[in-house]
Amino acid sequence: MSGLHSQIAASERQPHSTSQPPGENPGAFSYLLVLAALFAFAILTLWVTAYWPVTVFQVGIFALCAVVLWRRPPARTPYPAIPLAAAVLLGLVQLAASLTAYAFDTKTATTHWTTFLAVFLIGFCLFQQPEVARWFRSAMIWFAFLVSVWATLQTFTSGGKVFWLFPTGYPSVMGPILSRNHYAAFIEVALPIAFYKALHSRHNSLLYSGMAAAMYASVIASASRAGTVLATAEILAVTVLMAARGLATGRAIGATLLRATILFIAFTAVVGWEHVWDRFWQPDPMTLRREFNISSLHMIADHPYTGSGLGTWPTVYPRYAIVDPGTFANQAHDDWLQFTAEGGIPLGILLFTLLIWSLRPAFRSIWGIGLIAVFLHAFVDYPFSRPALGSWPILILAMLAAVPRPSGSSGAERVAEGGS
Repeated sequence: MSGLHSQIAASERQPHSTSQPPGENPGAFSYLLVLAALFAFAILTLWVTAYWPVTVFQVGIFALCAVVLWRRPPARTPYPAIPLAAAVLLGLVQLAASLTAYAFDTKTATTHWTTFLAVFLIGFCLFQQPEVARWFRSAMIWFAFLVSVWATLQTFTSGGKVFWLFPTGYPSVMGPILSRNHYAAFIEVALPIAFYKALHSRHNSLLYSGMAAAMYASVIASASRAGTVLATAEILAVTVLMAARGLATGRAIGATLLRATILFIAFTAVVGWEHVWDRFWQPDPMTLRREFNISSLHMIADHPYTGSGLGTWPTVYPRYAIVDPGTFANQAHDDWLQFTAEGGIPLGILLFTLLIWSLRPAFRSIWGIGLIAVFLHAFVDYPFSRPALGSWPILILAMLAAVPRPSGSSGAERVAEGGS
């Protein structure tokens, strides 16, 4: 951290030029620490059923965003800010025009979308400096690695208690995250970064291979089917992209893959693959999800332009239910359909462009493909339903938007500029 502090301080003492990232001023390292602390707090308190941790996280994010925008305003408006801002604006319009089935839910959801927008703006302003983005990605994978080790140990030894102290009512939980799919989405963001470093690093390849293996094994332990498929796809995609771009020699990739494969097999053998394997063989993996999707489509047909109101899917669902699950249907289990049902087709299309926009920079960077994985996971679950969890991939979105792309440089050079 001290090395980064010196680098940032040195860069900030230099005169501004057109080649420097816009808006540089003192305090960048302090902003990073506050942002990291807010995310650590928010992720570690995801298991708390009370709303106060969310409030603390959101108030902190809003305050930090105000300071960062005041001290380090962006020189341009990146495209992802437009769909995020549109969601906030639509929520305000729905409230003002009484176009919502339940105003309280729409107020809450509008605050959530404002949180996503604020996180994106903070990241975009701070990550203009490549060394800042690299440090924060390193912090993300170390945090995810420590949580993965804790989660794996806890799921087999705590009897469903967080920190081995606080009962949750579940037979097992993954660290501070109660949902197996939410946990998998959390790891999907960090896993490609760790494996990219394993293939790219000359001196710490074994360390990062071990971190990636621990994260991957924890997803297996969570028994998330979508998470297992996507995490496996991430490992394969990083390997293929690194080799295709010539960012690592064949010998280096082969040696890293050998180490990583041994570690992956060993770690997975320890946690066991039987549970997730059994879940893959369930006769109908789309049970309830299919029925929820049909109900969501009916909602969209009834409110195609303005939606039923942001955050109102659980309130409106009983009117369109075609199955009684015997429990409260809290989400559509498909974020993309839920976005469209709550905000109308125009908002659904606009938000879907975030996935389209992300494809090129994510695959160019390689370390950013975790964002694509979470977007895909959102087709069968709801990783964006929680402000902290949904903001986790938004950080990668901000990094991708901030990566410089000078004309005339090769793909490999652009990756190096924003690489880990």
